[in-house]
Amino acid sequence: MPLTPEEPQIHESAQGPRATPAASRPAPTPRPVPGPRTVASPRPGRPGPGPARPTPAAPRPQASGAQQAARPENRSGQSRNEPQIQLIPAPLDGALDAAEEAVDLLLETGRAPGDILVLTTGEQHPWAAHELSFGEASYWAQHDARDDVFFADASALDRASARPVVVVAVNGGDDATTARALPAALSRAGALLIVCGEPKRINAALGTAL
Repeated sequence: MPLTPEEPQIHESAQGPRATPAASRPAPTPRPVPGPRTVASPRPGRPGPGPARPTPAAPRPQASGAQQAARPENRSGQSRNEPQIQLIPAPLDGALDAAEEAVDLLLETGRAPGDILVLTTGEQHPWAAHELSFGEASYWAQHDARDDVFFADASALDRASARPVVVVAVNGGDDATTARALPAALSRAGALLIVCGEPKRINAALGTAL
């Protein structure tokens, strides 16, 4: 079942009307390599250890009228609880910015940083590229610690463990890459899968892969 684009208002409610398509996103501006994110400081200037993170706030209750994104058809023939899927429209070169904004909204509304996994289908997030320069052992140790938002290439999903929220930036790669990444990301999402990118391409990938 195709997804309908929604405004980038992150929620996890299963009730209410569908949101209208978001306006065209302006071209992204270069960003410095980000460091660990916290609720108070979601986009620090440089990577590396920072001050101790305060205890995350408890998740805020959602309004009863919040919207729910469309879900792909469950073709397994078995009833199971599936994560909510939300589509945030963005051009190819703006998908990563849209994913970062989604992460900021999640943190602001009470999600713990360690609850969030961010995947890219094209160019790696600057944080991932920076941390990998110190070696894969150190990089994946941060993933296993689950202390922070973790950024990874979609091709590394076999190594990534499940988290409550998975955000996918469809910022490159061919259609086959996207078709492989989305169902794998869905299997890692405990409560919410957010996909940022071109709706036509994403729906085509979901239609052939799920």
